Amino acid sequence: MRYIIFIGVWMILFCSTVQAETMYVSDDIRITLRTGQGIDHKILAMIKPGQDVEVLQPDDKWTQVQLPNGMEGWVLTRFLTYDKPCRLELEILKKKYETLSTQSAFLIKENRVYKEESKRLHTELSGSKKMFAATSKSYDTLKKESADFLELKSKYEATSSQLADQTKKAKKLEEELSKLLSHRNIIWFLSGAGVLIFGMLIGFSARRQRRKSSLL
Repeated sequence: MRYIIFIGVWMILFCSTVQAETMYVSDDIRITLRTGQGIDHKILAMIKPGQDVEVLQPDDKWTQVQLPNGMEGWVLTRFLTYDKPCRLELEILKKKYETLSTQSAFLIKENRVYKEESKRLHTELSGSKKMFAATSKSYDTLKKESADFLELKSKYEATSSQLADQTKKAKKLEEELSKLLSHRNIIWFLSGAGVLIFGMLIGFSARRQRRKSSLL
């Protein structure tokens, strides 16, 4: 019983596989789709060359097929082929060519945009190089001037320090000179006062002597 079930399942799967096969009408002529196996059966439709059909029941002379619209019938097996017809291949190649042409046009346009962008970036890069060169030159000049400035600043600070020391020394000398002049003036004043007093004493002594002489 299990063996029979297995055979039945296998046959169903095999039939399904056969039904799933796709064949094509050859490029030679239009063929008829009939209700049965034989030219005496009624014609259901005319199938154009290159049409794909689904095989339902294969046979050496007549094959049962299903059209894409769902219609079923029988056709002569010799007009069916597994190879895609040249016309269908040509249509596929034509579609691929159209797709590639569209992609090519897009790529050409995109390449033009990239070229313009590259040209713009090249121009900006050239300007940036010039700006960098000018900036480097300015930096070198500023660096040199900064070094000169620091040197001048150092000299200024040293000179300022020396000037401050000399100012302090001059002020100290001036104070000492003022003291000396003050002492000198005092000495001159005292000397003058001494001379004056000495003169007064001499005069007073001379008057006394004259008085004594007159009394004699």
